[in-house]
Amino acid sequence: MGVSAGMKFTAAATLTCLTCSQGLLMEASKEHGKYPYNVATVPLMSELMKLILSSFLLYQQYTKDPKATQMTLDWRSIMLFPIPSIIYLFHNNVQFYTMAYVDAATYQILGNLKIVTTGFLFWIALKRYLSRIQWLALLLLMAGATTSQISGCEGSVLAAPAMGYFLGILSAFLSATAGVYTEFLMKKNNDSLYFQNVQLYGFGTLFNAIRLSFDDATAGYENGSWLYSGFHGWNWVTWAIAVNFAFSGLFVSWIMKYADTIVKVYATSSAMLLTALLSVWFFDLAPTLQLFLGILIACVSINLYFMPKDSTPPKSASLPVAVKAEAEPSPEVDRSR
Repeated sequence: MGVSAGMKFTAAATLTCLTCSQGLLMEASKEHGKYPYNVATVPLMSELMKLILSSFLLYQQYTKDPKATQMTLDWRSIMLFPIPSIIYLFHNNVQFYTMAYVDAATYQILGNLKIVTTGFLFWIALKRYLSRIQWLALLLLMAGATTSQISGCEGSVLAAPAMGYFLGILSAFLSATAGVYTEFLMKKNNDSLYFQNVQLYGFGTLFNAIRLSFDDATAGYENGSWLYSGFHGWNWVTWAIAVNFAFSGLFVSWIMKYADTIVKVYATSSAMLLTALLSVWFFDLAPTLQLFLGILIACVSINLYFMPKDSTPPKSASLPVAVKAEAEPSPEVDRSR
């Protein structure tokens, strides 16, 4: 399937908008500063939505053209799909422990390391060549995202124990690993995107359900099983968050299949900056110079990374060089006369 640059840009822009609205919706779902629902049930519901929608689309595709719907049913291929869910499971736990050592600002700044680690794994694991300008663009994106999150010059910023930095770096590495590995899965063969999604989100649903059951068992079933009380406190905003997560995941899988992980990194990083900008209007936050500098640096980074490879400066015009005309041979004189 040939995908035009316009389709890739549209998918990335849509993912940016969806990711940007996630923070706003999550903030709007709070009551008296707290979430009135079990936040662990939101990923489960979004994974289930993605599984149901992908199954329906796969059925439609197979019914329309069975021969064109390629599906690899080898168990060795299928058993590769639980790995991203396992990586994200470890990643979520590492995030939790990281927050025990660092403050929110330091956590956000350390999270930007995934930009460069994604580029590194993109180069090492997938053997994708990145030019020097593209590496510079990724460094600029990390710098822009970090600049936007530095609220001032207080000594508390980036003043954390060594274990906090180690866990922050590990979190960034796990996030990048999950993204690059997912791209490898989506591109390793010509299987239907919907079939790959069914496998990916099927295991995602299973692992989220196991996690909720484990949390209930750890708490001694104080609030009962999540099957009965897991959706207590949900409202229309919570459902909007779950739907948003579901469609964001579907767009991510499309980008992994037909574009690459770096496009996803730019989309999510741009969403982070756009969320900060919109928060100025929605939540009356004071705009800062760091925020606008971060947005400016990110825009320069995007322009550099996606600059066409043939964008070379035109050669300077040179004046035409006069060509000296060859002298016509003089007629020979007959000296015998």
